Amino acid sequence: MASIIIFNKPFRVMSQFTDDSGRKTLSDFLDVPGFRPAGRLDYDSEGLLLLTDDGQLQHRIANPVSKTWKTYWAQVEGTPGVDELLALRQGLRLRDGPTLPAKAEIIGTPAIWHRQPPIRVRKNLPTSWLELRIREGRNRQVRRMTAAIGCPTLRLIRVAVGDWSLDGLAPGEFRSMEVHLPKSRQRPRRV
Repeated sequence: MASIIIFNKPFRVMSQFTDDSGRKTLSDFLDVPGFRPAGRLDYDSEGLLLLTDDGQLQHRIANPVSKTWKTYWAQVEGTPGVDELLALRQGLRLRDGPTLPAKAEIIGTPAIWHRQPPIRVRKNLPTSWLELRIREGRNRQVRRMTAAIGCPTLRLIRVAVGDWSLDGLAPGEFRSMEVHLPKSRQRPRRV
């Protein structure tokens, strides 16, 4: 059995326990020896970060080969049209290669917390919200995908990873739970 922590990482917090530059880190919110993040979330992104005390589970969650679905809410400049949503759904070509197809749809403004500082607003340019589900985890991938369709991300919140979700956690809050792992196949010992 493994333990997992579901943490709502606030804006401008590092997804690690130490930082030489004096930025806020996980240790400002959590005192959990033996736990490590399963994946990461950028400093300027918010939302769900999973931590575990089990290396096998950490690897399974974070490893791109497992293709675990990650759900994001992205507030973007402008409003993507049918063609832009189709491009996200079919997969885009980024500098580091093509993305896998995403699940993408425009959503209403979600009932979420206020961010400090708030996003920059331009009076003559509306914003909209997208829900994006991806199975990859490249560096700043969602931001690069929305920029590629001409709608730069202004705010990014991860709301779910696989079956785990924020479920009402405010920024800086967390809950823990036990996870039952399937028994791994034992390899025959070489003599």
